[in-house]
Amino acid sequence: MAKFVEHYPEYRKMHGNVSKHVTMVTEMSRIVDERKLMSVSQIEQDLACNNVGQAAAFEAVTNELNNDSMVEIDRLRLVMLYALRFEKENPQQLELLVNKLASRSASYKPGLVHTLLEQAGTDKRTGDLYGNRDLLNRARNMARGLKGIENVYTQHQPLLYQTIESIVKGRLRDVDYPFIGNHFQHGRPQDVVIFIIGGSTYEEARTVALQNASNNGTRVILGGSVVLNSAKFLSDLEEIHRLGRINTFQ
Repeated sequence: MAKFVEHYPEYRKMHGNVSKHVTMVTEMSRIVDERKLMSVSQIEQDLACNNVGQAAAFEAVTNELNNDSMVEIDRLRLVMLYALRFEKENPQQLELLVNKLASRSASYKPGLVHTLLEQAGTDKRTGDLYGNRDLLNRARNMARGLKGIENVYTQHQPLLYQTIESIVKGRLRDVDYPFIGNHFQHGRPQDVVIFIIGGSTYEEARTVALQNASNNGTRVILGGSVVLNSAKFLSDLEEIHRLGRINTFQ
């Protein structure tokens, strides 16, 4: 009895922690099922990572837009990812998706997808976001596809991963990242500070944490004006869209 009384507080603490974890997992499972996030996330990963064809991507996004159980923010994200990937390949089908999005989402602000392309479309981007411009990146993607993906839902790597890799190997392109003064790099840098104006993401923070945990001799410090998630990003984009409309009418 004395031992029971002695260990009871610890038991209560452990029981409380288990209950919290069970409650959290149950709630997350409910949200995933309710929003059909397994299906949505797979399409998002395909749009961002894989050599999916434009026609197949259009069909997949269209099917999801027709799904009555999807919430509006998920519809919007899918169309935006499609637009960023295929804006030049079939503009007519992109307009079809935008129109369908507007008809299925009461809160959609007309022109928001086009505002995204004005800010971050193909003509505005530097680097090789989808790994399809550079021959080396194409070969890397092919090798990755042959090797297979352990988890289709976590296969995406942010562009920051390639940027850090280029810094460590001394291959950072001056065209994309201009320098001031003498920028000759002597060997592997020991400390790298990366600051992203507009905000960094949780996935980018994870990438930096994994890089630092690899103990390869380079320490990376990541900063940003804010920490972004999709809701914050869309809120900022809507503000840019609103200001653009005001300037248009002035």
